[in-house]
Amino acid sequence: MGSVEETKTGEEEMQQINKKPPPFDLNDYTIIKEGEAEILMHKKNEVFYNKAQVNNRDMSIAVLRTFISKRKEEHEALLSKRMNKASKKENHASNGTSNGECEASQETPEGEPCSNGAEPEKPVEGKGQGQLKPPRVLEALSASGLRALRYAREVEEIAQVVALDNDKASVEACRRNIKFNGAVAGAKVESNLADARVYMLTHPKEFDVVDLDPYGSPSVFLDSAVQSIADGGLLMCTATDMAVLCGSNGEVCYSKYGSHHLRGKYCHEMALRIVLACIESHANRYKRYIVPVLSVQMDFYVRVFVRVYTSASAMKNTPLKLSYVYQCVGCDSFHLQPIGRTLSKNTSVRYLPGFGPVVPQECSDCGKKYNMGGPIWSDPIHDQDWVASILADVKATKHRYPAFNRISAVLTTISEELPDVPLFVSLHNLGGTLKCTSPSAVIFRSAVINAGYRISGTHVNPLGLKTDAPMDVIWDIMRCWVKNHPVKEQSPDQSGSVILAKEPVLQANFARAVASLSKAQAKKVARFLPNPERHWGPKLRAGRTITSKHVSLLGAEAVKEVLNGHEQETEEPQGKRQKIDPASIS
Repeated sequence: MGSVEETKTGEEEMQQINKKPPPFDLNDYTIIKEGEAEILMHKKNEVFYNKAQVNNRDMSIAVLRTFISKRKEEHEALLSKRMNKASKKENHASNGTSNGECEASQETPEGEPCSNGAEPEKPVEGKGQGQLKPPRVLEALSASGLRALRYAREVEEIAQVVALDNDKASVEACRRNIKFNGAVAGAKVESNLADARVYMLTHPKEFDVVDLDPYGSPSVFLDSAVQSIADGGLLMCTATDMAVLCGSNGEVCYSKYGSHHLRGKYCHEMALRIVLACIESHANRYKRYIVPVLSVQMDFYVRVFVRVYTSASAMKNTPLKLSYVYQCVGCDSFHLQPIGRTLSKNTSVRYLPGFGPVVPQECSDCGKKYNMGGPIWSDPIHDQDWVASILADVKATKHRYPAFNRISAVLTTISEELPDVPLFVSLHNLGGTLKCTSPSAVIFRSAVINAGYRISGTHVNPLGLKTDAPMDVIWDIMRCWVKNHPVKEQSPDQSGSVILAKEPVLQANFARAVASLSKAQAKKVARFLPNPERHWGPKLRAGRTITSKHVSLLGAEAVKEVLNGHEQETEEPQGKRQKIDPASIS
């Protein structure tokens, strides 16, 4: 009887709770809709949200859809391969000799009885057998839960999304938003209050997709992230600390990522390659390695998408994928020094240190010293087959992507990049070194193509050009350009004067080449779009009080609205209020 009474009492309590008004006032919240998800955002900046990250979330959804389709294809190919292998074994067994003796072609060790196929074959275990389970996604730093909700509502094949945060306010906001988005979100999304690092360490190889999008550097999460991903799973990682990856404090970059950056025009692509090298380093500690499928620099951050595999033998190839970078302090010429090399003999492969140095003590072009940076990832940072699939899916379902124009422009540019050429040169930088007018991109590309080399643009910089032409060829082309477009005489000790003092070995041909324009350029497809609105960039960290100092981040109108709201809420006399005058903002 006691248990029945307790049950009744519990039911009555639940009914009373249900009768109570909601624990929050909707007037204090703003409803934000993005894609198919809607969230409630408090006006006091309690939980972090940045509208500019819609590009990031759209790109992630597009990659996630392609990952699921590729995963299915790989599973079907594996099943087909195993079935063919099994049928060959059956045919081989049925064609055996009738007296039970082993065939001459079959090698049987001495002292071992030969098998006549009577013993049944053991079933194959693992992911390749039977039906493929739908993927599980972990969003390690969920904040409001918008990203997790969009994954759940817009990617139908996902089984579960686990959203983590170690901030109580964020978890409460996430759970509130899960309820606000209905039954589908409630069935798929689970919000937990936990330290992402501990949670990932205690759930090894449980998730097919892990999403890291921290406020700042992801370096402290990488070690546990590479352990929580299932074999062949996808790691999506964002780094917003561009001041560390591209700034003037290389020692901070080295302490966080194990690599020293260089301040060149290609610094944002170098940031991508530093993050990839860092993830590979963490994966190698657990006999794992990464395969990048897409690496993007957009707005104020870098975002990489890599697959994680386990193989002690494949892991040995890591030194072949990493290089140090030598950059001249005078003319910004750069050269890559691979860390490792291989030596093949018959069927064996030896892994050896790379030959070096690749440069002399002084630059052969201008005579200045070199700075050395790295190591960086010098292998391809995109899989062009994946890029084509992602772009095709985005174009086919463009109504599902709020930032369709931006992400399609970025993907189009990436699809035309040279995949095997690390870093790039800048036309303005070349012209600035020689103090000359820069040639147009079409003229320069034509000269490189006519010289027998490949060249393409880059999604990182509208003026950047990726080419497999060595630096001495590039400077020869610029010397020929200056001969046709003379410059004023400069001081003889300047880098440009030293370069122009040498006669070009290659006589550049500036005649218009057929491939001087990419397909997108020829069709006049937009590749670099302006920001959709002002103050499109990083936002204030959640929980911080908005003051007049944050005008550059949020805009004058947004700050005025917040400050006026604070003044209306307070009941203190005018003398005790914060000394902030909204009129001073305008």
